[in-house]
Amino acid sequence: MRAGGVLGRLVMAGTSAWLLAAALAGAQSSPHQSAATQQLRDAIGLAQSGNETEALSRVNALLAAHPNFAAALKFQGELLEDMGKEPDAGAAYEHALRLAPNDSELLLKVGIYRLVSGKYSEAVSLLRRRVTLVPHDRDGLYYLAQAYHFAGQTSLAVKTIAECVRVDPTNASALQKYGELLSSSGDNEDALQWLLKAQKADPTLPRLDFDLGVASYYNMDFSSTLKYSAEAVRKQPDDLQSLALLADAQARLSQWKDAEDTYGRILAIKPDDEASLLGVGHCGVELKQYQQAVDALKAVLQTDPTQILAHFYLSRAYAGLGMNAQAQQEADLHTRMLAQLSGGPANEDREREKAVWAQARQLLMDHHEQEALRVFANSMAGPSATPGTPYVLVGALYMSMGDSSGAARNLKRALSVEPLVHEAHTYLGMLALQQGDLQTAEHEFNAELALHPNDRAAIAQIGAVRYKQGKWAEAADKLTQSETSDPALLYMLCDSDFRLGKTHDAEVAAEDLTAFGRSDPAVMDGLVKLLNSYGDSGLAQQLAGEKK
Repeated sequence: MRAGGVLGRLVMAGTSAWLLAAALAGAQSSPHQSAATQQLRDAIGLAQSGNETEALSRVNALLAAHPNFAAALKFQGELLEDMGKEPDAGAAYEHALRLAPNDSELLLKVGIYRLVSGKYSEAVSLLRRRVTLVPHDRDGLYYLAQAYHFAGQTSLAVKTIAECVRVDPTNASALQKYGELLSSSGDNEDALQWLLKAQKADPTLPRLDFDLGVASYYNMDFSSTLKYSAEAVRKQPDDLQSLALLADAQARLSQWKDAEDTYGRILAIKPDDEASLLGVGHCGVELKQYQQAVDALKAVLQTDPTQILAHFYLSRAYAGLGMNAQAQQEADLHTRMLAQLSGGPANEDREREKAVWAQARQLLMDHHEQEALRVFANSMAGPSATPGTPYVLVGALYMSMGDSSGAARNLKRALSVEPLVHEAHTYLGMLALQQGDLQTAEHEFNAELALHPNDRAAIAQIGAVRYKQGKWAEAADKLTQSETSDPALLYMLCDSDFRLGKTHDAEVAAEDLTAFGRSDPAVMDGLVKLLNSYGDSGLAQQLAGEKK
């Protein structure tokens, strides 16, 4: 969920909450409860005259005598919500809904609260009931679309928000949400058009500049990304998402000093932000501030010893300092980690393929993409020699070099040339995973598995998604099933097993990680710290000794 939250984008307008409560009170009135109904009407009158505190006191007293009076509970929830006491309001709405399970307003209220609290499947159920009871309801459709989105049901989310826009085509918030959900689904061209319509309808919408910047970014229009993200930062100077988007756009446009300054602003707010430390390191390389780059990149590897991009930039920084042996070591680590991710050099003919990848990487650094494609095409033989494979390999190499636009362009080109090409979806998923988009990542990995059901890389990366979601059992299962040799994924498997209390399995994963990551000091340091954090000091000491 983007910053601002669900409750920050209410679509509902016009009808007073108090009048809704009054209508319900009138509907429930009977000779047997006329006194209680009158007390509720008196409380509503107090609230309408501006005395909410006394109104709440009256309704609390009423509920003490009649604890199952649904209309009073509903009004209590509305008062508490107006006073900013959301948890208490939610409890009142929940109680009222149990007493009046078909009340459409309560279904909407409780559905929104479930959505905000992260109970997405429950929110979907409640909001679907709301839309069934009140067909073509813009509010129910708006929040149901969000619930579908966060429940991972992307196509239903887009379909539902499209219906919301059809019902109320002038509602700027719905137009914005339509654009945002289209962008999340990968349709950024259409997303941009709807976001521009939202801007025309209401340019003051919260987070609209950020949404426009995101859609522009994925359309590879970095000049527009820069414009929109700069405006988003102007409006919210400390918003980390907007600052990160601005820094990325500045880097894409080779505005290295500006990007470095923006990354510095992020680090001033969040000193351990890994992506910003990596960005500072990259900027340092481009600005020829090599020692500064080395310091930042080492800090990244202390936080995440499996960060492949840090090794790539560190190789360039060491080369800039004339430390050629260290530069070559980092370049070799980068190549090996890329191979372990998925489709890099195979065990056989390793030296020949290593030379091919090094040549292609240098060509891409020198902006000779077509030559890099030819290098890969000329090196292939047998089943791997397919029309789309060179684009996949160039896309993978771009991704490992931090060029997400070049990576996405070549991977999508691979799929257009050869729809069944192996690993294009896997790399697109890994690219989304790098950018923190777990939903798109999972969609791409599943697309790979639909084409190649036994693809171990895609299975392993599904495990990485589950790990980042904190679903330790599913993460461990997928990572084990994949038989991965990637140190980054073995680290996740080791951590997941420890969290599940499976100490023996965790230690086996640690030993596998040692076997495949022994030559990378950052990986080994990270593993030793992980083992110590779980109290496995004996194995930590053993591995520390082996590392030396």
